[in-house]
Amino acid sequence: MIESFQQILKTINSIKELKVGIILLMILIGIAIFAPLIATHDPYVLNDEMIAKPSSKYIFGTDGLGRDVFSMVVYGSRTSLKIGIIAAAISSVIGTLIGGVAGYIGGKVDKVISEIINMFLMLPTFFLILIVVAIYGSSLTNIIIVIGITSWTGTARLMRAQAISLRERTFIKSAKTIGESEMGILFRHIIPNGIFPIIADSTMSVSSAILSEAGLSFIGLGDPNVVSWGQIIAHGKGYLLRGWWICTFSGLAIVFTVISFYLIGEGMNHILSPKLNKIK
Repeated sequence: MIESFQQILKTINSIKELKVGIILLMILIGIAIFAPLIATHDPYVLNDEMIAKPSSKYIFGTDGLGRDVFSMVVYGSRTSLKIGIIAAAISSVIGTLIGGVAGYIGGKVDKVISEIINMFLMLPTFFLILIVVAIYGSSLTNIIIVIGITSWTGTARLMRAQAISLRERTFIKSAKTIGESEMGILFRHIIPNGIFPIIADSTMSVSSAILSEAGLSFIGLGDPNVVSWGQIIAHGKGYLLRGWWICTFSGLAIVFTVISFYLIGEGMNHILSPKLNKIK
């Protein structure tokens, strides 16, 4: 157990992108967990000091309603991480199952699923999200679900390619020979052996989900009952000339989060694709 943990640490230390990405993510998770302790004010309380500049009292200043921007950014980390991780998990599960079935079974099933994937790829995903949210409401749950079920196509294509490669392997043919069922082979052999690139791809999906939520909030379709970075930016755009700090710090928080997941994804790609290390 200890040796395995030491091996994991050694691997992380050997890849700079992964090391830096994990450190940044741990900082972000720490901020989200200890938000009540880190925040200096209640992010929902309206104060009399509106558009107050950053100071010792208000570290990131206040917005047009007198709310403390620093506290809003801190609590916004919870919302953004929740949206990013859950939406990415939903899209990864859907994409893995659909891509695994298409690649392993092949034939007409593969053709039909491939056409469905191509159809989804041609659709403007963000506008599809806009339509669904506008019809069914902009609650946090609806936003998470709609982002998850509209962003699975990339994962499906990746898993399909993995399944097509794995189905020709000797151990898969041996499993068929001894009479193991098709679903058994898919869930016991194909998906477990082809899941590693999906894990790396999922880190990128987290960033995409966070950016999608920020975009929805920016145009007024975010959940008004929660604090999110996109919502802060949407509110701050009206005060950009005399309250630049409102948009700036929440925007930097989004950049910080996207970079951390991007670096983790890059690092995992180096682990899964040793050829990348040789190129470096």
